Amino acid sequence: MTDTLTPVLTDNWDQERSWTLAAYEARGGYGAVDKAFAMTPDEVIGAVKESGLRGRGGAGFPTGMKWGFIPQDNPKPKYLVVNADESEPGTCKDIPLMMASPHTLVEGVIISAYAIRANQAFIYVRGEVLHVIRRLQRAVQEAYLAGHLGKNIHGSGFDLDLVVHAGAGAYICGEETALLEGLEGRRGQPRLRPPFPAVAGLYASPTVINNVESISSVPSILEHGPDWFAGMGTEKSQGYGIFSLSGHVKTPGQYEAPLGITLRELIDLAGGMREGHELKFWTPGGSSTPILTPDHLDVPLDFEGVGAAGSMLGTRALQIFDDTTCVVRAVLRWTEFYKHESCGKCTPCREGTYWLAQVMDRLEKGQGTEDDLDLLLDQCDNILGRAFCALGDGATSPISSSVQYFRDEYLAHITHGGCPFDPAASTLFASNVGAKA
Repeated sequence: MTDTLTPVLTDNWDQERSWTLAAYEARGGYGAVDKAFAMTPDEVIGAVKESGLRGRGGAGFPTGMKWGFIPQDNPKPKYLVVNADESEPGTCKDIPLMMASPHTLVEGVIISAYAIRANQAFIYVRGEVLHVIRRLQRAVQEAYLAGHLGKNIHGSGFDLDLVVHAGAGAYICGEETALLEGLEGRRGQPRLRPPFPAVAGLYASPTVINNVESISSVPSILEHGPDWFAGMGTEKSQGYGIFSLSGHVKTPGQYEAPLGITLRELIDLAGGMREGHELKFWTPGGSSTPILTPDHLDVPLDFEGVGAAGSMLGTRALQIFDDTTCVVRAVLRWTEFYKHESCGKCTPCREGTYWLAQVMDRLEKGQGTEDDLDLLLDQCDNILGRAFCALGDGATSPISSSVQYFRDEYLAHITHGGCPFDPAASTLFASNVGAKA
């Protein structure tokens, strides 16, 4: 792994009016577009494959490979869709990126669309973040006026139209096929696969769907070369990423670093835990990933390392909780969120998240029994792998992992007749609660 911090996407965030075209071009912005146009589309795809860039939206699928799946012999138009719905609790990297440097994303869209031979692209943004939508729309307008979008871009003969689309604000629209449904004007619900979007996506045409950070990373790969990008990170998880550090640290924020950095290093960069308290548990990739404990402080934050520890890197949304936090209460809040955001299309998720919330609420209030813990895990087993999309699986992750690591705390709620935390002192009544089972 290279230096601890590698500001690339975040390098211009402190620049005066960094979101403007003038500021972006002053730093060489849109230069990577010309480098891409000097290559064939297949050569651009090959460079992204060689770099080892993997999807930054959670799944970690190789980006260049996904682009290569587009059937070029299909006579239908090809589409590029950027997933900017960012709705995973704890995740906050794409929104500040689009606010601080929207032209980085626009340039990435141009290169990516050229690579897959798409002449129409969409950026699907959460409807609630109106300030981001307005900034993106202005950046797209500037790009059109400067000749970076539209007909015959930079005299290359390549045409591209880019639309910023405001979504309806549902968590489920972060799922790529539900996003396509929303983009086509229908209710956001996942589609049955196959066919996959690469074959029949938007308007039943070949479609590539990538995360904001994935697409925004492409210009730097073209600018510096795939070997430069592959030289960061770990052997199988190459490159850099933005880590969203929130919760009980002194300086929460966005930390851009090579994949493979550890939470211990990130907490040090954030000034440590807040005074007088210690780390209790944390999420490596948002609330839909299994929680981890202080025993995992030195786990490399890459796809393989976090997977081997029993969780998922996901969106690198590192939510940090200290010893004042009730695990049961935190997991209950997440469970209520997933119950509310279930689209209701499939029974395991629609009914399962409702009953998970019921049992969790009973346990948190101290009205449950030890048998409820077994019931809870049984419910998780009946949802996991049986839901129509990953929302159901994500709802089970914090529950099953919290019971694994903090079973004693669940039992303390039962024996204490409620939460064993003293809200005034923010400490546990029972000193042994929270120990690893």
